[in-house]
Amino acid sequence: MPALVVCAAPVAGMPGCRAELVDPDTPVATATDAGLTRGDGVFETVGVHDGRMHDLEPHLERLAQSASMLDLPAPDLGAMRDAIALAVRALLEGLPSTPPTALAKVVYTRGPDHGPNAGHPTGYVYADVFPDVTRERTEGVSVITLSRGYPHAIGARAPWLLVGAKTLSYAVNMAAERHAKSRGLDDVILVTTDGYVLEAPRASVLVRLGDEVVTPAAEGGLLHGTAQRAAFESFTARGLSCAYRDVTVDELEAADHLWLTDSVQLLRPIRELDGRMLVVDRALTDGVNADLLAHG
Repeated sequence: MPALVVCAAPVAGMPGCRAELVDPDTPVATATDAGLTRGDGVFETVGVHDGRMHDLEPHLERLAQSASMLDLPAPDLGAMRDAIALAVRALLEGLPSTPPTALAKVVYTRGPDHGPNAGHPTGYVYADVFPDVTRERTEGVSVITLSRGYPHAIGARAPWLLVGAKTLSYAVNMAAERHAKSRGLDDVILVTTDGYVLEAPRASVLVRLGDEVVTPAAEGGLLHGTAQRAAFESFTARGLSCAYRDVTVDELEAADHLWLTDSVQLLRPIRELDGRMLVVDRALTDGVNADLLAHG
């Protein structure tokens, strides 16, 4: 059964902050909560592999950064940390065996617009088992490139677009995924209108060009991936150089190997890009995934 933990008083410095385990069917947000009515909030999803949380601190740091970009009150990261740990522990204790993959999603919204709690942020953590992704990690995924609808580095010129914040406004991302699946494909790589690579709706993009593995720089308008950082450590240990920089669509198409990576599904090789079959380096992918699974 999933686990749900509510964070009472989730704002840093607010008295009475605590994490409380509740029935997973318990309503935790009102009908006027800005996270529901406007997507005005942020979230993070922590991967739990073989019972161990991965990259918890980078996720909390990114949650705080996203909240700052939305001018939300600073979240109490200690309370969020406790809530995540409690949700994961409750989930695992309620299962007959430890699942290979689970997740804990922490949500932090601006709170309700009306009523006695108006303007009081909402915080909670939901933990559940994730479907088996062995096939995607080993055989690879089919991907299509789709336009994000704006040019490269738009965030510097239009900060109100919240480029680089992990907000609850994921309707466009989910629409892109549905479009891909309607065409029989697994995932999407979003690109700019002027020919630069961004990210997948829920993952970072890694591009191997010779002996170098690159990922688009966060300054170009995307999230700084947590699993991507750990993957870079593994690639570096295996003798490859790694870099953050702008990546063009032409480079994407000319790459030796491509991967998507996120904290739940880990490293997934891309076996097909825009209808063109690619080579999957199974040994390298398996090795990096083994490192990611050993990484706490």
